[in-house]
Amino acid sequence: MHIVIPEDYQNCVRDLDCFEKLQSHEVTIYNDSCNDPDALVKRFQEADAVVLTRERTRLTADMLRQLPRLKLISQIGKVAGHIDLDACRRQGIAVAQGSGSGTATAELTWGLILASRRHIVQEANRLKQGMWQGSLGQKLQGHRLGVWSYGRIGEQVARYGRAFGMQVWVLGRAESTERARSDGFEVAPSREAFFAESDIVSLHIRLNDETQGIVKRSDLARMGPRALIVNTSRAELIEGGALQEALTSGAPGFAAVDVYEEEPATASPLRDMPNVLCTPHLGYVERDNYENYFGTAFDNINHFFAGEPTNLV
Repeated sequence: MHIVIPEDYQNCVRDLDCFEKLQSHEVTIYNDSCNDPDALVKRFQEADAVVLTRERTRLTADMLRQLPRLKLISQIGKVAGHIDLDACRRQGIAVAQGSGSGTATAELTWGLILASRRHIVQEANRLKQGMWQGSLGQKLQGHRLGVWSYGRIGEQVARYGRAFGMQVWVLGRAESTERARSDGFEVAPSREAFFAESDIVSLHIRLNDETQGIVKRSDLARMGPRALIVNTSRAELIEGGALQEALTSGAPGFAAVDVYEEEPATASPLRDMPNVLCTPHLGYVERDNYENYFGTAFDNINHFFAGEPTNLV
């Protein structure tokens, strides 16, 4: 079968151990980012299956209508709104998905917290330029960490905070906060207190119609001038334009961001702000995670074409 893998930014898929699972197939890999529907249709025209990396590539109903040969979309991670599932059902295109532990994203979140509080990137760059210390960092021990949503990633981040001696509290739905409480974490008494009294707020909410724009300008305005907000989940969780406005006004004083409304985000206005640490959506981009993600996606392909489909949506 002809398998097409778009948007392998790092040109790393062929180097994964799991890639040998596709040895009996013809495989075409694209390393650039392409958002043009016509160009994507052309790339997928001869594909029996495509492997999508998270939400990098969008497949609309109009695009799918132009791909009569396509039989399977094998998604790394969970399927989200980038695939028109109704159109897939109408055309008989199967969609398979996988899952991950979230550990890579939790670890990156903690890396961003440490780097932001101690200005590690700025200070390392200063030293490369022949300069010495130029900022005053802030320790984590004894400070308040607010984790919004105690899911698989939020739980890990909360535990990291506990290990660093932080005062950790959680905001979220009743089921989420009850689990946090049973694990010995404090639950924020209110949304207002969560933002006003947290030194660091870390977002770990799933994006859907209900949660889009859930973080409002009024929430950010409650944060202090030394407070940090970290978003390794989805950019759309924050009300459009609110983060840039808040950081410009100084409340909160700092942000660390790994996700953007449009990606690749090489022209994001956040990129050049002095009080923002930006990384290019690295949360899940880690070797062991990729072996798991792509390994499952490739297994789903082989099982499907062997007549024994697995992990279908």
